[in-house]
Amino acid sequence: MLAIAAPAGVLPSVPTGGRFPDALNGTLISSVLFLAGPLLGGCASGGASGGLSAGGETGAEPGFALQSTAFDDGQAIPTRYTADGEDISPPLTFAGAPEGTVELALTVVDPDAPRGDFVHWVIYKIGADVSGLPEGVPTVETLTEPAGVLQGENGFGAIGYGGPAPPPGDADHRYVFTLYALNAELDVEPGADAEALLEAVSGLIIDRAELTGTFGR
Repeated sequence: MLAIAAPAGVLPSVPTGGRFPDALNGTLISSVLFLAGPLLGGCASGGASGGLSAGGETGAEPGFALQSTAFDDGQAIPTRYTADGEDISPPLTFAGAPEGTVELALTVVDPDAPRGDFVHWVIYKIGADVSGLPEGVPTVETLTEPAGVLQGENGFGAIGYGGPAPPPGDADHRYVFTLYALNAELDVEPGADAEALLEAVSGLIIDRAELTGTFGR
């Protein structure tokens, strides 16, 4: 199992919002994604997208969609959903899951973090009939609504959603929400990190949909 540690001796001060910048705390998964081989797809720092992807895919089918009423694709994420605001997850809607979808999983990754892809949310075991997630999903391992949905550890070392917290002065970062349609049930425990999810979804992804928001300080 690959272990990824934060750089030794790095002790930055806490910025506005009470959180270390994305690149300076938590799990940086660039090395994990690089070693994942067939599952790579546009995940390198500064690439077009973040998170997991199935090898050989050119993108989601037109009918499979991930949207938010809080922001449009390519637009700024409101401060409410960042470390400078209430730090709660934005509302999301899902539509058009392909035939054969058994479960859904979702990740949020910042591909512009200086030290590589930074994970902001890992949520999985979402039923194929679930049409979205409400604003402010509780930061617990097992949800009661939607029932049975599990959350994992983000790059800040906490469970559930952790909002954007880019280093002050950086150009706007992109935050890529990726929804995966899976053709089988996942066998993953609550609290899994992105590396564990990456291993679990290998060979199960039949489609994906993306939504990208931006945020800067």
